[in-house]
Amino acid sequence: MSRLLVIGCGGVAAVAINKCCQNSEVFTDICIASRTKEKCDALKAKLEGKTKTRIETAKVDADHTEEVIALIKSYQPDAVLNVALPYQDLTIMDACLAAGVNYIDTANYESEDTEDPQWRAIYEKRCEELGFTAYFDYSWQWNYRERFEKANITALLGTGFDPGVTSVFSAYALKHYFDEIHTIDILDCNGGDHGYPFATNFNPEINLREVSANGSYWEDGHWIETKPMEFKSRYNFPEVGEKDMYLLHHEEIESLAKNIPGVKRIRFFMTFGQSYLTHMKCLENVGMLSTAPIEFNGQSIVPIQFLKALLPDPASLGPRTVGKTNIGCIFTGIKDGKEKTIYIYNVCDHQECYKEVESQAISYTTGVPAMIGAMMVVTGQWKKPGVFNVEEFDPDPYMEALNKWGLPWVVCEDPETVTVWRQE
Repeated sequence: MSRLLVIGCGGVAAVAINKCCQNSEVFTDICIASRTKEKCDALKAKLEGKTKTRIETAKVDADHTEEVIALIKSYQPDAVLNVALPYQDLTIMDACLAAGVNYIDTANYESEDTEDPQWRAIYEKRCEELGFTAYFDYSWQWNYRERFEKANITALLGTGFDPGVTSVFSAYALKHYFDEIHTIDILDCNGGDHGYPFATNFNPEINLREVSANGSYWEDGHWIETKPMEFKSRYNFPEVGEKDMYLLHHEEIESLAKNIPGVKRIRFFMTFGQSYLTHMKCLENVGMLSTAPIEFNGQSIVPIQFLKALLPDPASLGPRTVGKTNIGCIFTGIKDGKEKTIYIYNVCDHQECYKEVESQAISYTTGVPAMIGAMMVVTGQWKKPGVFNVEEFDPDPYMEALNKWGLPWVVCEDPETVTVWRQE
């Protein structure tokens, strides 16, 4: 029925590809492409004989648009699923435009080199105008809207879990439970234990930059920025228990503020243990989280990339991680003139994920929605010319697919709400 080109072969990509191969009625053909073709070949070897999906592999450097264009023209897919690095979003979008092919990703664009003068000028202007200083935002990709409209192709942005599923939860809540949504609290809890003193559950470059940056939230039509880890809460998560969580900046706040009419406040919280925070602060203090290249023994290295090479590969955490994740949204608002509060969430078990696809739950909860988003586009259920975030489409088929493909969700009426305090 469809041909899908998947760019990337890390932990999230491996889950997405596994799920595509489970869904071979939709994904009859896939091509796995990465800078390291050997990883693609190894994954293909694992999957062949277990799926009806025909699998090819290719080598591509997604930093170079011309290489991606050549691969697209050679393979002729119906869509490209970008599960590479957010740094490569724009080069892959450029290639899709040049080749006239639909585009899907899981995270918004950010610059690899935050000291690049051209990028820095645009970034600093945005900081001044909008009031938040995160290195990632949707403006770069939203600027492609007119070009995708003219090319008559779709770009679907942010179909991971957060962003992704949490945004679809928001659209679903508005459609079925509220006349008006007033507040959204997005809660991301990982109750898993991998046994290492310090490791990240997804790409260390992205994870550590995100967590060590200033936080921010949307309230009454504008951004309010906070210091890193300034605001803390403690929440009793169903099937996980009580966990400390901290307010962060996160990209779906930006799109939900635009696409959920009348929303008054949106916040994002993520859980962290004290050991993680202590290690991260130490690394930050000695400069290991820097993205600026330095000279060392005659070579140029980026500290955070060197740190990534030293840390455990997130894709290797699956066999040793136990426990569960709980990710969802608490909504308050009005229905039929009365105040209402609901909590929509998913619980995912690390070991169950490993049994199914040899992955821990963090990669699973991003890889499954990546497949579902691609399915929405290639089947035409979510397909129109332009650039869109997931909450701009009908949430019902996506929500149905979550239940079918491994991420069942729960709607809790009158849940505990979030109480926040400022850390000293």
